Amino acid sequence: MSSSRADTADGPRSESYREVQDSPEFAELRSRFRKFVFPMTALFLVWYFAYVLLGAYAHDFMAHKLWGNITTGLVLGLLQFVSTFAITLLYVRWANRTFDPAADALAARIEGSER
Repeated sequence: MSSSRADTADGPRSESYREVQDSPEFAELRSRFRKFVFPMTALFLVWYFAYVLLGAYAHDFMAHKLWGNITTGLVLGLLQFVSTFAITLLYVRWANRTFDPAADALAARIEGSER
């Protein structure tokens, strides 16, 4: 291998990364990712901060006993965990069906063009 060659033993040339980043396929992939992740993140943050604000300012509401010693605050707190797992499940299903196949196709196209 000559020293003037841009390829390395570790991987493709840096120019090919720029080509991928500038490609319409990559832009579409990035757009798909953002259309899923940003709204999901915003939704979760609103839900989380609503819980925190209710805990800080709505003591009577959060202390309301639903049955026995189970309060509204406890139920909402447990729902924070449930929503985290639900969002994770939604993301994994979405990624497996939508995002990963497109990313794999782009990777295969790029890797094939470098050989």
